[in-house]
Amino acid sequence: MTAHTFKPIPARAAPVNTEGPVVWIRTNLFGDLQTSIATLFIGAMLLWLIPQILSWALFRAVWVPSFDACRVEGAGACWGVIVEKYRIIIFGRYPFEQHWRPLVATLLLTGLLVASCIRYFWKAWLPLLWLVVLAAFFALMYGNVGGLSLVETDRWGGLPLTILLASLSLVMSFPIALVVALGRRSKLPAIRTFCTIYVELIRGVPLISVLFMASFMFPLFMPPGVKIDVLLRVLVGITLFSAAYMAEVIRGGLQAVPKGQVEAAATLGLSYWQTQRKIVLPQALAMVVPGIMNNFISTFKDTSLVTIVSLYELTGAMSLALNSDANWRPFTIEGYLFIAMIYFVFCFSMSRYSHWVEKQVNKSKLR
Repeated sequence: MTAHTFKPIPARAAPVNTEGPVVWIRTNLFGDLQTSIATLFIGAMLLWLIPQILSWALFRAVWVPSFDACRVEGAGACWGVIVEKYRIIIFGRYPFEQHWRPLVATLLLTGLLVASCIRYFWKAWLPLLWLVVLAAFFALMYGNVGGLSLVETDRWGGLPLTILLASLSLVMSFPIALVVALGRRSKLPAIRTFCTIYVELIRGVPLISVLFMASFMFPLFMPPGVKIDVLLRVLVGITLFSAAYMAEVIRGGLQAVPKGQVEAAATLGLSYWQTQRKIVLPQALAMVVPGIMNNFISTFKDTSLVTIVSLYELTGAMSLALNSDANWRPFTIEGYLFIAMIYFVFCFSMSRYSHWVEKQVNKSKLR
């Protein structure tokens, strides 16, 4: 027998750390030669650009509502225009002394939207709460009740109009889109053809055309003496437009559900609507959450197009506030940056909520 002597294995190097900011920078910003060159070039551009932006926007900015101070040589951003015109930008042509009414109405509607996104409020009484808040919103905005003066809808504007158009169009377009998406997959040729024509017709024209027809062309087909409020016509146009796009998003989710699950449901004796409600739609909607939220964000921003029919929402109210005053007209950049910040807050909030919903619906897949 040969004797075997123990020979220890040489110590291995410590494992490379794969987490932390240093590792992320090394991997994503300096992974290879091309990436390193691009990082250094973009970094140099930012080092040159960021100080100039900060100097213009903060250090040399004028915060007092004085257009004379804004015209001083070397002055930066004139945020005084926002201090001077913010009420007109936010509330549009609504009577100045009555601005408390759209403020309260907007807070109520925004609070309702936030509550509708929280699971605790997903109760049977939530639809009733929507009816109550919407009734209060229109009562405050329109008036002519409880001693409030009458304010016609053509004087509504600014942020209240933007939130109203976006929220109502999204709430009303979702069930329409759901029905249209199911109709496009129907085995009945008449239903399938009608839904296909609706989707292709709406998606084949820009939203401006839909708003123009709803506002100017549609009244020509009404009987003499019959008049439909322009706000209602615009709301219907945006709703139908949004529903057509959302229907295609939902249809994509319906097609992604395995056919075997539908066949298994039929084997168990479930009806068509039971199968859709309990098996198909929960999975389909969970898969297209990003697409649905993308449609929501797009619709919220598309409300700025209603300016062409003389409804001055947030963007139109900003143009109205500055273009009507020659002293502040040169500072439209600051006005656009202000409303861009408002749009960003709402759109970013919807995006983050979408990520939260995705995590919730994907918990079942992680089990």
